[in-house]
Amino acid sequence: MALWRGSAYAGFLALAVGCVFLLEPELPGSALRSLWSSLKLGPAPLGPVSPEGRLAAAWDALIVQPVQRWRRVAVGVNACVDVVLSGVKLLQALGLSPGNGKDHTILHSRNDLEEAFIHFMGKGAAAERFFSDKETFHDIAQVASEFPGAQHYVGGNAALIGQKFAANSDLKVLLCGPVGPKLHELLDDNVFVPPESLQEVDEFHLILEYQAGEEWGQLKAPHANRFIFSHDLSNGAMNMLEVFVSSLEEFQPDLVVLSGLHMMEGQSKELQRKRLLEVVTSISDIPTGIPVHLELASMTNRELMSSIVHQVFPAVTSLGLNEQELLFLTQSASGPHSSVSSWNGIPDVGMVSDILFWILNEHGRSKGAASDLTRIHFHTLAYHILVTVDGHWANQLAAVAAGARVAGTQACAMETIDAGRVSLRAPREFMTSHSEAGSRIVLNPSEPVVEWHREGISFHFTPVLVCKDPIRTVGLGDAISAEGLFYSEVHPPY
Repeated sequence: MALWRGSAYAGFLALAVGCVFLLEPELPGSALRSLWSSLKLGPAPLGPVSPEGRLAAAWDALIVQPVQRWRRVAVGVNACVDVVLSGVKLLQALGLSPGNGKDHTILHSRNDLEEAFIHFMGKGAAAERFFSDKETFHDIAQVASEFPGAQHYVGGNAALIGQKFAANSDLKVLLCGPVGPKLHELLDDNVFVPPESLQEVDEFHLILEYQAGEEWGQLKAPHANRFIFSHDLSNGAMNMLEVFVSSLEEFQPDLVVLSGLHMMEGQSKELQRKRLLEVVTSISDIPTGIPVHLELASMTNRELMSSIVHQVFPAVTSLGLNEQELLFLTQSASGPHSSVSSWNGIPDVGMVSDILFWILNEHGRSKGAASDLTRIHFHTLAYHILVTVDGHWANQLAAVAAGARVAGTQACAMETIDAGRVSLRAPREFMTSHSEAGSRIVLNPSEPVVEWHREGISFHFTPVLVCKDPIRTVGLGDAISAEGLFYSEVHPPY
């Protein structure tokens, strides 16, 4: 009888605690656990895990090493020192005040800088511009470099990708680019720089950062991002391209990563044309068995971008790019959705998917075309998509998840995902295409990588856990591409 009474008492109290859960859902979990344990009813029931927590745990289970791993990675050809500081504070220090925003494809003066910065800060969009006036740029660079709180980092897509790869101690990394004394000092010891790449003076790039919600006059940034500008002639002429290619024979890489084509925008049309032909010739000199990844960056010259699409894309194996570069690419080469002038918030997944499919279908090795391009890694703030021509790549589920995970950890400067410091901003429902009858996808954080197929091309989509309070946004795209490549496995004949 006593045993029955004890069970009934426990059952009644359990029911009472259950009612508290229902009637007071906002009561802190600690208070409920305390009440439960005081009743000595066994282990406290765990509260629901957040979508962010479920997604991070699912990624950890999915991210597995490829069977065949890279041993030697060669990266070139743009490298510099990034001077990172608050954009608003630098412009204030230069005596500039907020006016009307206006984009300038090339910056010729302080006023152009102020207008272009306001234009992109108002959109919360990343951009990179060439500053034509050498003396004015060096004056601004000196103020920026000595500004309280300014930080000096490894810069340039190639150097950043090389630095990311070098974090894996079993990988040997070759970096070719204009490496001055400050940059050499900042590079990881695991990065080998050929003597021909060393120069006496560093190339400086100024990275003007702003935070989400940061205000300047009437301006308010919708997202955290950065505006980059430089007067960089070494990288602009891709001076280290030949050094890079000639270094490959001795280094014997099993993966080559190329970047810096966007830096040619400051050159004359004639020089751009000549250099682009030399780039294609140089890539064709790389032995057939070695995959070549091309990392794109912000551009404004449609003719140059169109030439890259038609001449360079078929020569490379893999591409890395973001939403700005993808939209500019389709506008320049008359691809799908090219009438869209700008993304309205988070880029539409179906539109992005259509453009990526078009790139591989028209300019890749789809349907037996004379092209080596079989892979694209697309990244935007809220999600990533990895697209591959079937039969050429493996482990891409792990690769896209690893790329997205590093976006959250690096932005927040943390070793592992802290679910409380990130937020899931990807669309919970989306269509996989707008140009054909696509599928409707409903996102499940416990199964965060979604796969779909279209005419021999596979798509892997995953959300990003976006850092709520990012510590540093520069180099995220390069880290994402490097991490995605690190987990990728290429199939023969590459």
